Amino acid sequence: MNVLWKRWVPSRLAAGWVLAGLIAGTGCASRQADAPLPSFTLDGSRTTVSGLSSGAYMATQVHMAFSDHIAGVAMIAGGPYGCAQGSLETALSSCLKPAQDKLPDVDALAEMVKSRAASGAIAPLSGLAGDKVFAMHGTLDQTVAATISEDSAEIYRKLGGAIVEEDMARETAHTFPTESTGLECTTSAEPYLGKCGFDGAGEILARLYSDSPTVAPTAQGELLRFDQNTYLPQGKDALLADTGYLYVPKACAAGETCGLHIALHGCQQNAAAVGEAFVRDAGYNRWADARHLIVLYPQTRASYAPLNPKACWDWWGFSGTNYDTRQGVQMRWMANVAAALGAPLE
Repeated sequence: MNVLWKRWVPSRLAAGWVLAGLIAGTGCASRQADAPLPSFTLDGSRTTVSGLSSGAYMATQVHMAFSDHIAGVAMIAGGPYGCAQGSLETALSSCLKPAQDKLPDVDALAEMVKSRAASGAIAPLSGLAGDKVFAMHGTLDQTVAATISEDSAEIYRKLGGAIVEEDMARETAHTFPTESTGLECTTSAEPYLGKCGFDGAGEILARLYSDSPTVAPTAQGELLRFDQNTYLPQGKDALLADTGYLYVPKACAAGETCGLHIALHGCQQNAAAVGEAFVRDAGYNRWADARHLIVLYPQTRASYAPLNPKACWDWWGFSGTNYDTRQGVQMRWMANVAAALGAPLE
């Protein structure tokens, strides 16, 4: 992540840029008239979510909020649920590369989860039973500390019920690992896909699903664009892009029963920044064919009011105080989209 711009922006704005710059990229996706989503025959017990960096923080929020309908979560370079506690300053000081005296209190965060679950703000703790949880972190990551990713797994262990696995020893930078697509694996730069000789998407889906299919050499399905504004909760701005993406294997389009995987990009790894690099090249699509999974690729947008210039997912509260509960505007949007596809989250 290039942070040289910190020298010429005011300190508070710089803080926002540092946080927002967890993932950076280039490119642009032009606005077209996109259709609403089609519905499919989906098996609700096969809904999972994953994400990179800010997408990893969002993935654990989505899972905690809807764990009674989501069967697993994978997080690359993300931290524990509730880490930011609705504060940008806390996010910057405790949830990226914290000093020893600023480390998140995972015990306290676990107690917060229990309280929210009891109140109905998120799913009941029983929803975690048997869920697959997978945390990844590269040893060359200079953006998020390894201990933060370890905490993302540890909070689930403290809550109990889930099946938790970690992969923290691979020599990868702050990037999404692929077999042969993107920049060198030691590089953390746009479009934040790294040629690591390691199929990160394949590993994620193998950890989240128990089947062991033979993967097709290339994706054979269709990548669709859809109008994300159709699913705004009560018309409220969810701070998302106009256009989202959906990968549909041929079998799912033909009416076979399929699962749903939600793949969340990192900051400025959205289509407005990197074009279709993430949605086409991260590696999910060919495995989706083999596993009969529809892959949802929601897209964020950049904004300066509220401060989110790098199009991050909301994991520190810029969209509202209830951002990481079932009532958060981005969470409501996610639930609306999943229901439209045929896999309700509540």
